[in-house]
Amino acid sequence: MSGQFVITGTDTDIGKTVFAAALTAALEGHYWKPVQAGLAEGTDSETVARLGGIDSSRILPERFRLQIPASPHFSAAAEGIAIGLDDLVLPEVDGPLIIEGAGGALVPVNPDLLFADLFAHWGLPVILVASTRLGTINHSLLTIEALRSRGIAIHGIAFVGPKHADSEQTICRLGDVRRLGRLPVIDHLSPATLTAAFDANFAVADFMP
Repeated sequence: MSGQFVITGTDTDIGKTVFAAALTAALEGHYWKPVQAGLAEGTDSETVARLGGIDSSRILPERFRLQIPASPHFSAAAEGIAIGLDDLVLPEVDGPLIIEGAGGALVPVNPDLLFADLFAHWGLPVILVASTRLGTINHSLLTIEALRSRGIAIHGIAFVGPKHADSEQTICRLGDVRRLGRLPVIDHLSPATLTAAFDANFAVADFMP
């Protein structure tokens, strides 16, 4: 399972898809978003392909594509779709695989299954993506506790946003997690600018066995 990671966040819209694009490109891996909720403004898979400059052959198809941009359990129920644990079997690929959840770790996949429970079932290490904005200490530590209570291995934490050294250090110290790096705000996102920012702030070796 080397080079296979689950990407989750402390909240929604904090930059985990952008980070997933950068990491997938850096590892020359495959990307999989098992459940996409919301299609009108494009999908996370399309964003990863575009920002990472990743060939479509390395973007795995979503298992569920839901129209409504909401928690998957709500969107699926509204669309008459049942999502079960057996529907979300890990795909087999050669090389690294980056899997992205939806929203935060405790978002419901269905009425009885949280994404964190799905991550525990898969048994893959999780990379937590956290914003540096106000409130991140509380959100990050709560998420770390939720993951650890399920026996999930946390590979490390990746921050996204402007530098806030105290918040980052506090989270890593109190949460006992490794700081992988921080992706700064990028004014003009493109494959080139994203790769440059990732290379300047992360070490690819930290994601290798």
